[in-house]
This record gives sequence, C-alpha cells and structure tokens, in this order.
Amino acid sequence: MVTLGILHYIYIIMTIIIIGTLLLKKEIVLPCIIGTFLIGIFYSHSLLKAIQIMYNSIVSSGTEFLGIIVVISLVVAMSKSLGDIGADELMMRPIKKIIRTKKMAYFVIGFVMLIVSWFIWPSPAVALIGALLLPAGLEVGLPAIWAASAMNLFGHGIGLSSDFFIQGAPAITGKAAGISTLAVMKASLPLWLVMSVVTITVSFIMLLRDLKKNPSFEVAATIAETTISETKEEIKYPPARLFIAIVTPMAFIIDVIIMSKYHIVGGDATALVGGTSIIIMCVVTLLHGSLSESLEKITDNVKEGFIFGIKIFAPVIVIAAFFFMGSENTAKQILGPNARGLLNDIGIYLSSVVPMSKFPIACMQAIIGGITGLDGSGFSGLPLVGSLAQTFSTATGANKDVLAALGQISTVWVGGGTIIPWGVIPVAAICNVKPAELARINLIPVLSGLTATVVVAMFMM
Repeated sequence: MVTLGILHYIYIIMTIIIIGTLLLKKEIVLPCIIGTFLIGIFYSHSLLKAIQIMYNSIVSSGTEFLGIIVVISLVVAMSKSLGDIGADELMMRPIKKIIRTKKMAYFVIGFVMLIVSWFIWPSPAVALIGALLLPAGLEVGLPAIWAASAMNLFGHGIGLSSDFFIQGAPAITGKAAGISTLAVMKASLPLWLVMSVVTITVSFIMLLRDLKKNPSFEVAATIAETTISETKEEIKYPPARLFIAIVTPMAFIIDVIIMSKYHIVGGDATALVGGTSIIIMCVVTLLHGSLSESLEKITDNVKEGFIFGIKIFAPVIVIAAFFFMGSENTAKQILGPNARGLLNDIGIYLSSVVPMSKFPIACMQAIIGGITGLDGSGFSGLPLVGSLAQTFSTATGANKDVLAALGQISTVWVGGGTIIPWGVIPVAAICNVKPAELARINLIPVLSGLTATVVVAMFMM
C-alpha cells in the first residue's frame, strides 16, 4: 500500500490553491512557482538545490513544449506570408460557402477536427484546422473562444478518448487491465457516446447563451489577423496568389493522406505539418517580390511567428513545470533518479481507501483517472486506471471492461487537454485566447459529461 508523505501533501495543497485561483479568474504563475520551490526544498533538503530545481523544472517543461511551440510559430509565419499576397482570402472563399453562420461554424470546425484527430491525433490537427478553418469561422462571427472550445472538445476530448483508428489509448488501457484492445473499445462505445453527446450539448447551449447575451460579439484578435486580410483597392496582389491558394490546402490534404497511409502519428505527424508550413512560407515569400525583398520578408515573418508562439507559451511553461513533477518520467528529470510519480501515488492511495462496492468504485475510477490526467498528458494515467480496473473487478465482481473504459475516458478528457490550462495550450495558442479562460469555458460541459458517463457506467457494471 502506498503511503502519502510531505511531498504528496504539498502537491495536493498547492493543486487545490491553484484550482481555487483559477476559479477566481486570476493568473496562476506565482502559485505554481511557489509549489515548485516547496517541492524542491522538501525533496532535496537544500535551499541551493531548491533554487536550481526551480530553473531545471522550467527548462524541462520548455523542452516538452518545444515541438508544439515551433509548429504553431511556423504556421503563424506561413499565415503571415499568405496574407501578404492575399492568398488567404482566396482560400476562404469555398469554405465560406459551407460556413455561413456562427452555429454552423462551431460544428464544422468541431467535426473536421474530430475526423482529422482520429487519423493523425489532435496536436498536428490543431495546426491544420487553425490554418484552414479557423479564419472562416471567425469571419462569420464565431467568437475565438468558442472556436477554440469546439477544437478542444471534438479533438482532444471526443477524438482522443475514443482513438478508434490509431488505437493507442485502448491498447495501453487493455494491456494494463489484462483484456484485449477490442474489448476496451466495445465497452467504451456507449460511455463514449454519452460523454460526447452530453458534453457537446451543454457546450452548444452555453454558446447560444453567450451569443444571445452578446449578439454583436467582437471577434478576438487571433491568428486570423495573419490569415484574414483586409481587402484594399490599392493593394496589388501578385498573379501567383491563386496558385498558392490552391496549393496550400492541397499540401495539407496530402499530408493527411500520407499520415493515414503510413501511420504517421504524434510528433512525426506534427513534424510533417511544420515542415510543410516552412516550404509554403518560403515559396510564397519568393513569389512575392525580388530575391532581395524575400530575404528580408521571410526573416520578418519568422520573427513574428516565434514572437507569437513564445508570447502565448511563456506563462504556460512555468505553470506546467509544477504539474510535470507529478509525472514520474518528468519528475526524475527535474528532481533526480529517485523521484516518484506523485500523481500515481495519490491515485493508488485513493484506490486503497475506497469502499469496495460497484457504485463507489465507479466514482473513484473516474476521479483517479482525472487526477492522473492533471500532468497534462492524456496517456500517462492509462496504465494505472487499467490496473485499477483489474483490481476493482477482482474485489467486487464489477465488469472489468467497463471500468477500464471509464478510466480511459476520464483520464483522456482531463489530461488530453480540455479542462486544465496547461493542457489546452496548443488550441489556445492557435486561437490566441487565454488558456485559463478556455479551460473555464470547457469545465461545465466536460464535468456534465463525466457525471452522466459515470451514472451510465454504474448500470453497465
């Protein structure tokens, strides 16, 4: 049995303080820094080491986020290049024929995000949807925060929690639970449907309420500033803009086909999207003017892209530094080789004190899944919830498949990036909204969905 020590209690207390600060709509960088320092000093028993741990935690956190920072910065730089020649406006014309209203924009962005996420995972999908569909949604008046919410809930929630095509999540969960991947997927289908329908319904109702309160909702400043150009009479666009407007979406569609055919996922898929963005940016810039002008212009666009990326991610890197210490892998990098996974320990401890009957363990499985997801990784908690499903099933006779599926859904919806600010940053960055605000917008729909899912799971067990 795992026993909780001083480090665990510091982590729990600071997490409660951080969540409370979020609910008060205040910034949480300072509480996270304090939490990192306290864990550092109580782990090392040295003020000098604690100070070094504060720095090392931020470096480790930044390393984890570097890939997504780079791809978003490159997409912004590419979008700036497209805007310079007016290709962005041409690209949006066909999409505008489909996306005519705010409500339609919400669902089109969401469903396209879901489909792309199934094949190439949400992270690279964010960059694609941000470049191609987000500007059109904003053009018809969909608030940036709700465009971000649609991308989050459909991609990182519905798409990643099911993972029907790549099957990474059910494979990990099933292996830990001692059941097949197919068994997890079959058991998860009704729970996934309930979670998805309830969450999206509540989210859409909240969107309608917001639009009713603010009928002239102003579109927030977003990446669209670089992709939605103001058409002016005096601007003379080069003839190449039509060619670029056709080639750009085709290039990304080819990326999706290649990813699907050759099973390129995760970081490799993100790299393909980022590399495509670089090529398009270079071609567009070279076609825009003389070689001398292109040399200057491409430098300016890259600068603007990375300024945007760093501006968005800077506070999140500091915030995530604290929560990464809850995961064993990153904790070892920050604290040392003997560090433990605080979140896993807390989850195992809770499982040992819960009453062994079907209804309490269903609630506890969902809660533990959510807790293990606090490190911002949708998959790190899956081995634990899979193992717990096997333990709880043996102790109570509950349906192991259902327990494993419930744990998978709760872990991924929390850790995959829907209701914690350090998990929603890719979408928040591409839509240029505050991660904390996006997490708050998603909180009520996701908690409503999880509550309904737990209730249904109780009857299935």
